[in-house]
Amino acid sequence: MKLLLDTHIFLWLNSEPEKLPPAAYDACCDRQNQLYLSHVSSWEIQIKQQIGKLRLSAALSELTATQVRENGLIILPIELAHIYALGQLPCHHSDPFDRLLIAQARIESMVLVTVDQKISMYDLETLST
Repeated sequence: MKLLLDTHIFLWLNSEPEKLPPAAYDACCDRQNQLYLSHVSSWEIQIKQQIGKLRLSAALSELTATQVRENGLIILPIELAHIYALGQLPCHHSDPFDRLLIAQARIESMVLVTVDQKISMYDLETLST
């Protein structure tokens, strides 16, 4: 299964795995699943860190490299098709980072791992509990 990690899931996987719902934790640890981190999540983390809304235990580049090495994390670039797909999404969620993750998950046929309940309002497969 191809799992697209929501930003908070990626952060928890790195530093606070006890916060992950059991099903999400088990899916992330299952080596048969492929874990993906979108450029949009890296962008969001970097912005939040720079404006003081987020403190990281290490540099974002180190956190990402650790997950690539330990869990085979694959980095998902933002493609024009993902951006164009935003036009097809209803406005259930106003966060632009989450909306782009939703679009990417839909276009790439991925399961979005999240605890954000607003995301469940969209037509896509999620893993949240």
